[in-house]
Amino acid sequence: MDIQSRIATPIGSVAGPSRWFPVDQGRIDAFADLTEDRQFIHVDSDRARQTPFGGTIAHGFLTLSLLSAMLADCRLVFDGETRVVNYGFNRVRFVAPVPSGARVRAIFALAGVIPQGPGAVDTVHEVTVEIEGSEKPALVAEWITRGYFGEN
Repeated sequence: MDIQSRIATPIGSVAGPSRWFPVDQGRIDAFADLTEDRQFIHVDSDRARQTPFGGTIAHGFLTLSLLSAMLADCRLVFDGETRVVNYGFNRVRFVAPVPSGARVRAIFALAGVIPQGPGAVDTVHEVTVEIEGSEKPALVAEWITRGYFGEN
């Protein structure tokens, strides 16, 4: 069976939105501890209130790290796929800060499918992460995942 016949949705199809993910101060603090990125705009509410952000904001990489769970909610699936791995990003832009206490979700558009031999395919996703109640997205990205078929 060729790769094209395994595509459950055509190029340009949109999946999502994912469920809403809360980005509260506890999640931000835990991420700061794990990554050792304790810049005050993320963890010091008193100092952060005096910035243009008006309070603490999530790390951009925290928002980015939620993409795996968001994709699991609404992934464009291939028939017979046995596993999927993160292959990287062609582009990531952090468009708007995510304030502590906000919720985010993602929408994925299938931008491309690139066969990688008989048992694998790269899927290119155009991703937009929305902030609840905001007109500007938190981030936009072009993300590549690699799906495998069979035993390889």
